Amino acid sequence: MKLFGTDGIRATANTPPMTADMALRVGQAAALHFNRGDHRHRVVIGKDTRLSGYMIEQALSAGFLSMGMDVFLVGPMPTPAVAMLTRSMRADIGVMISASHNPYADNGIKLFGPDGHKLSDAVEHEIEARVQGDMDTGLAAPAHLGRAKRVEDAQGRYIEFVKQTFPRGASLEGLKVVLDCAHGAAYKVAPEVLWELGAEVVVIGASPDGFNINAGCGSTHPEALCRRVCEEGADVGITLDGDADRILVSDEKGKLVDGDQLMALIAGRWADIGALKGGGLVATVMSNMGLEHYLRGRGLTLERTPVGDRYVVERMRGGGFNVGGEQSGHIVLSDFGTTGDGLVAALQILAILGAQDKSASDLFRIFDPLPQHLRNVRFSNGKPLDAPAVRGAIADGEKRLGGRGRLLIRKSGTEPLIRVMAEGEDEHVIRGIIDTIAQAIERAQS
Repeated sequence: MKLFGTDGIRATANTPPMTADMALRVGQAAALHFNRGDHRHRVVIGKDTRLSGYMIEQALSAGFLSMGMDVFLVGPMPTPAVAMLTRSMRADIGVMISASHNPYADNGIKLFGPDGHKLSDAVEHEIEARVQGDMDTGLAAPAHLGRAKRVEDAQGRYIEFVKQTFPRGASLEGLKVVLDCAHGAAYKVAPEVLWELGAEVVVIGASPDGFNINAGCGSTHPEALCRRVCEEGADVGITLDGDADRILVSDEKGKLVDGDQLMALIAGRWADIGALKGGGLVATVMSNMGLEHYLRGRGLTLERTPVGDRYVVERMRGGGFNVGGEQSGHIVLSDFGTTGDGLVAALQILAILGAQDKSASDLFRIFDPLPQHLRNVRFSNGKPLDAPAVRGAIADGEKRLGGRGRLLIRKSGTEPLIRVMAEGEDEHVIRGIIDTIAQAIERAQS
């Protein structure tokens, strides 16, 4: 059974593979893999606000404890907080229980190594193999079972860490910010950070009940944020997703600003002050060609990776870049952390806004994006992309673009969807291409 997708393990809660039994085995397998040396091993476990988090947290804990690993529970915390705490607490492994932007019925498991980085494909494959095998021989003797405890100051640790990334001498005084926490993992820490740095904060999406995470709110449903920004007369709006590792922004007019514009904003500012490393930034194949054209005009480069922030991080580490991310709002600033962090990115963006005598609408529109459209086509079985009619539709689409755009068709790594994206100069043409390919995929399954 294949467990890991583009961002850990993810599925509907309490159905295979996201069951208590599988979570226990994943904990045992991960403990075996990272059990090196004779020191007392430890794991940090965080979660978002889904109801199923209680079940998975307990099952994972049992797996780690059975292998003699001590468990440190931090409760609802952003994914980047778990990565940070894994390093700062000298843990051997970190675990985040979250399905990110998915609805409450889904859940997932993200694993971090002792350096706070997500695991490589090779390590994930090794853990998968262990899950399928017999782990009884690795069980700890009764005297060597692990202990579990809650980390009472975890939120305070993360809040202070995030505040330390804010530019020295800067302030959020005078800024009115609407903040949407998606009823998710950052519902306590995010408002506190912005308020302590001086902002007037209007908070929405901060009353989780186990079911409402990402429901009509957060970065996948930013309409509520954009509307509230206009109603409040706010300077800017910030919206996070369920585990707060990504961010989107609304300007004062209620217009959404995506991750491509935000990366361009940060990279451009850092280039101006000599802080940008690597001569450009790293983004995925989904980023708009307009971003590429803007960077080229600044004498900077854009390196593309497959979809998934861990692939972005791998390229950043290999090429010495300190800015990277995804159009969806994962923004990785490696001067500060090892993974996408919506709050850290928000502080850099707000610092730039606070230092300029410009509105968000003037400041955040860095480039004119080329028309780009994405359609998600659900599939239930088979390999529709291998169907001759689908291959023909894709080839015809490439021909119609004529080298003046891009066509990207890929399976989602987290949901049973095929994502069809087209980008080019003529919006009518790209919409037609997407329609044709989507229809071919749907017919291939009938």
